[in-house]
Amino acid sequence: MTKVLIVDDDALVRAGLTMMLDGADGISVVAEATDGADVPGTLDAHPVDVVLMDIRMPKVNGIVATQQVRARANPPEVIVLTTFDTDDNVLKALRAGASGFLLKDAPPSRIVEAVLRVAAGDPILSPHITRRLMDQVVTSADAYTTARTALSALSPREHEVAVAIGQGKTNAEIGAELFVSVATVKAHITRILTKLSLGNRTQIALLTHDAGLS
Repeated sequence: MTKVLIVDDDALVRAGLTMMLDGADGISVVAEATDGADVPGTLDAHPVDVVLMDIRMPKVNGIVATQQVRARANPPEVIVLTTFDTDDNVLKALRAGASGFLLKDAPPSRIVEAVLRVAAGDPILSPHITRRLMDQVVTSADAYTTARTALSALSPREHEVAVAIGQGKTNAEIGAELFVSVATVKAHITRILTKLSLGNRTQIALLTHDAGLS
């Protein structure tokens, strides 16, 4: 059973998400929080697999709360809840460690699928959305240098995998391109995350973007 925490200051949003997810096979909403400030204590009392995190909240916003969640030992995955077209902070949340985002008006089936996929370690950013988000940010010279330096620590094959992730390719697509198994691709990704001290493949994609490679 995938356990979920919903964090949103809108009671109607929380109620709707809870009703939707609790009715899905394999998902259980075990807790709710009304602000990012309440998240640490809620997670202490109710360990979960996935956090659905609103960005705009009155005390502690979703970006700061996501950083705090991902800094925990064995942290849950975080999915950002956003209106997207009016919210400029999605990319910051992804850099903070979120595994993806959902539009608040997404179809119920999409939200259920996203929760289950993220719980299984599969980010939910499509290549199109990844590109749209990245195009909102102009990479600074410092970020470019930092990213290039970080990526230089990778082996040639790990570098290829990182660039492919930045291009939005799935594990299967990467394996086919490099003539290796999906299991081998996953092993490379694990080593990349460890070497670069990153939390998930979305952060790999952002790093390759900063380096001008995707």
